Amino acid sequence: MAGVINTGTHPKLLWPGIHATWGQLYEAHEKEYTELYEIDSSEKAYEQDVQITGFGLAPVKGQGAPVSYDSETQGFVSTYVHTAYALGYIVTHEELRDNLYKEVATRRAKANAFSINQTVETVSAFLYNNAFSGTFFTMPDGQPLISASHVQVTGGTFSNALTPAADLSEAALEDISIQIMQMTMDRGLKIAAMGQSLHIAPNEHFNANRIMKSVLQSDTANNNINVLKATNAFPKGIKLNHYFTQPSAWFVRTNIPNGMTFFWREKPQFEQDNDFDTKNAKAATYMRFSLGCTDPRGIYGSNGP
Repeated sequence: MAGVINTGTHPKLLWPGIHATWGQLYEAHEKEYTELYEIDSSEKAYEQDVQITGFGLAPVKGQGAPVSYDSETQGFVSTYVHTAYALGYIVTHEELRDNLYKEVATRRAKANAFSINQTVETVSAFLYNNAFSGTFFTMPDGQPLISASHVQVTGGTFSNALTPAADLSEAALEDISIQIMQMTMDRGLKIAAMGQSLHIAPNEHFNANRIMKSVLQSDTANNNINVLKATNAFPKGIKLNHYFTQPSAWFVRTNIPNGMTFFWREKPQFEQDNDFDTKNAKAATYMRFSLGCTDPRGIYGSNGP
């Protein structure tokens, strides 16, 4: 059977004299996916978020004239369909009895958990890693997650992409902050949007900290304050994600609700059992979740120039 661990899998463990085994477990990063999404739970097969537009500006009412009435409009529908993930292992009865190094067996459950946690992180980062391409994911308006042409239900488009695109820098962060502050809803009314956190790949870790945490402007002889730090432009700080694969891409999550959303349908469950006929021991972890974005105003970004 494929994936069955038996006495031939690692025959050295049947003999004494081994100083150590290695490669089964390493130190894991702290959870990072929770910084990429608002985490929620679900009790249904899928979840849907429905856009409802508000009203426009009030027109002048002439003396004796009737009040003008506006109407709401249903917009885009975002559907979150939960996907199941599972990973397990099988160990023969003989391997369990004859393995002289029981710590190897006890580490298997931890190794399984390590893989499950990395699966959650990798899938969660996938949307960010493909944010600028519509190949693997598109919003209900048919655009990629980060696009300069997101469609408004009431007509026209808006952008959650830094325009023009730029590498991470003090000027680029100021430009994207201004762009966020000028955000409007679909009816054209201004909304109190602000950047909250900066999300980067490991390649930009030191650069981001120089830019954000210097008291004065970085990489310049000017004796000017660092306005990003002075104004607390990103109150939730810098969020390093080790699962980002686009080295020059960077993102800003905003305070707009219903942006990047993650639903747990079933959190990871580890179970063990024995097969009566073969006497093999089985263990597996099962989980089900979904993720995506409802309102693209909740996330801005740049993929470099």
